[in-house]
Amino acid sequence: MNLVKWNNQPRFSDMFNNFFDNELDFTHRKESGCTPRTNIIENDNAFILEFAVPGMSKKDFKINLENTLLSISAKVEDEKNEEVNYTRKEFNSGSFTRSFVVPKSIEADTIKADYKNGILSVTLPKKDADKMKVSKEIKVA
Repeated sequence: MNLVKWNNQPRFSDMFNNFFDNELDFTHRKESGCTPRTNIIENDNAFILEFAVPGMSKKDFKINLENTLLSISAKVEDEKNEEVNYTRKEFNSGSFTRSFVVPKSIEADTIKADYKNGILSVTLPKKDADKMKVSKEIKVA
């Protein structure tokens, strides 16, 4: 079974954003946050989600599983420093939320997350194949 990406953005948003893209719009989008690049790896034992989120800390992330919807979010507040006079400031605060529909073959109790070198890794272990097999004889009454 495959992980299914949950897309909660409007269908044509990228088309319209690209069409109306200009310098004034760039400033607005820069402050609204971004969606991190994500790798999805599947092996015999698990799915592994890797998020490229440099500059964050472990406490910034919130990971929830509700039924079959896995949501990963983060919010980083911009640190105000009155003593620094920036000529140009491109580092910004922001937030993101990514949601995925996970298969029922995931062991929800053993999901793990790790943050190292700017990569958030979420490991979704698969249930043992023997546990997933349902085989029984049903008698007609």
